[in-house]
Amino acid sequence: MASTANPQLVPRITSLDFVRGVAMILMAIDHVRVYSGLPAGGPTPGIFFTRWITHFVAPAFVFLAGTAAYLYGSKFAERAALSKFLVVRGAWLVLLELTVIRLAWTFNFDFAHYMLAGVIWMIGWCMILLAAAVYLPIAIIGAIGVAIVALHNIMDFFAGPLAKAFGENGPNWLLKILYFGGGFELGGSGPPLLILFVIVPWIGVMMAGYAFGPVMKMPADRRRSLCLKLGVALTVLFILLRGLDVYGDPRPWGGHGFLAFLRTSKYPASLSFLLMTLGPMFILLAFAERWRGKLVDAVTMFGRVPLFYYLLHIPVIHLAACIVSLIREGRVNPWLFGNHPLAPPRVPEGHAWSLSLLYLVFAVCVIALYFPCRWFERLRATRRWPWLSYL
Repeated sequence: MASTANPQLVPRITSLDFVRGVAMILMAIDHVRVYSGLPAGGPTPGIFFTRWITHFVAPAFVFLAGTAAYLYGSKFAERAALSKFLVVRGAWLVLLELTVIRLAWTFNFDFAHYMLAGVIWMIGWCMILLAAAVYLPIAIIGAIGVAIVALHNIMDFFAGPLAKAFGENGPNWLLKILYFGGGFELGGSGPPLLILFVIVPWIGVMMAGYAFGPVMKMPADRRRSLCLKLGVALTVLFILLRGLDVYGDPRPWGGHGFLAFLRTSKYPASLSFLLMTLGPMFILLAFAERWRGKLVDAVTMFGRVPLFYYLLHIPVIHLAACIVSLIREGRVNPWLFGNHPLAPPRVPEGHAWSLSLLYLVFAVCVIALYFPCRWFERLRATRRWPWLSYL
């Protein structure tokens, strides 16, 4: 019979939790930016790097979700138990995205006109697909994952013919979910679902992360060495690809200068984008093996409760934005109840924050999140309730 091991019994790897914690904290910067009214990625260098630094979040989170799935599955006697867990958890994440998370983003109940398929939606579907892949040899899983990441930009060479092949209505709903993004009506006449995060290449990132799992079970010095070498190799490959500028996200005409060099496509995530972000992630993972201290412990704590943090941080940030609006404008601006983050109304005149205010609100929110997250971490450490594995 398959083991029913509780995930709390899986030995924690501090460096993995630390890197995930860094990702969780950085994520809050961009989500505060959503309510600040500042655009994503420009026009000033300050705004550009405010957005750019958060690009590391999704790749790290998805890759390490695959690694965590491997480590969790190593406690089971049969793969069927891991597969079942991934299916249930993946479906749970999709449900959360379409209900609780959508409500947290908008503070409105206008479900008839706006449904969001964001990062949690994507992770959920990738987990469901990974549930089928875990029956394959781990080397095959890794090879398929790397191939998806490395080769999906071949589609760029067929963009013109593909646009014509799909006709006036473009790709169907399934192709939009898998790769092309966009929106469609659920059931043909239901509420519109707007696809922000597509499945490809993210399923490749998660599969690669799963195949990376055995590395995290190696002795600390050995995995540190491998992480450092892999991180440097991916970073160098990113620089080479951007220098050649022929594949993996070529820069558009006029795309010169340092900012253009770093401006890579996230939707869908290009090969260059993933190399640019996963390379430094591995380097951080390597160095984090030896870091200790109270700050490291605090960041690591966030990484141990990622879903709880995620579910809490959006309404906390949204509420903070409402308080800022009340202080600055004498009212809570109705714009804050629009369909964020993908289809909000036009930013009201005078609403946009300064960068200093954005970072102040970010810092206050992260400090505020520390206390409930620490409480939940302790709860998970002292209780063996099955439902805790889904948070």
